[in-house]
Amino acid sequence: MDVFGKALTDYYEFGQSDKLWLHNNYGKPEDMPVEVFFRSGNDIPELEEYALALCRGKILDIGAGVGVHSLILQSKGFDVTALEISGSAAGIMSGRGVKSVINMDIASYTNAAYDTLLLLMNGIGLAGDMEGLNALLPHLKNLLKENGQIILDSSDIAYLYNARNLPRKNYYGEISYRYEYQGNQGEWFKWLYIDFNKLSEIAAVHGMLCQLLIEDGMDQYLARLTKIR
Repeated sequence: MDVFGKALTDYYEFGQSDKLWLHNNYGKPEDMPVEVFFRSGNDIPELEEYALALCRGKILDIGAGVGVHSLILQSKGFDVTALEISGSAAGIMSGRGVKSVINMDIASYTNAAYDTLLLLMNGIGLAGDMEGLNALLPHLKNLLKENGQIILDSSDIAYLYNARNLPRKNYYGEISYRYEYQGNQGEWFKWLYIDFNKLSEIAAVHGMLCQLLIEDGMDQYLARLTKIR
């Protein structure tokens, strides 16, 4: 069952939903406000506004959710394609007016080249872990035009730990989650938060320059990746 998709569908159809719980491997379940996925252009934070202002050319919005960013870019006349693995979310996007929607895993998508790849709301997290990131970055690089760019945000979540309980066997930004909605629980899935220095190191290995654009003072940052070889 697509637990996340059911919560999105309820909110889309009825204007409200029951609580969506996000279980994790580091603490208590968290209440995930579903309305955040349906924000308008007036409600997005400054970091995301800046990211959208940097977009250019042909754009692929990866992990587009229900189309918040795609709709804003589309309203400004951009050629934007929204890529989303959740069939429920993809259907909602189409209903909300996103013109080009692809219901697919980014790992399977290979048939176009873009000026901008956009991964907001920690969209790079879909890599799952460091191994996944090392597989995802060269794949994204291959989707870029020669002078293309990847715009993404993420967070340094070292604050969740103290120096003595940082994980020793894996990178501390590798998290496991699962959704719970109306008593139904989804499968556990991996999600990655990557600090800027580590992202920059890995990007360099794959022939990409990583530029820090904004830090918001709350351990979140915006970055741009471009090809250097």
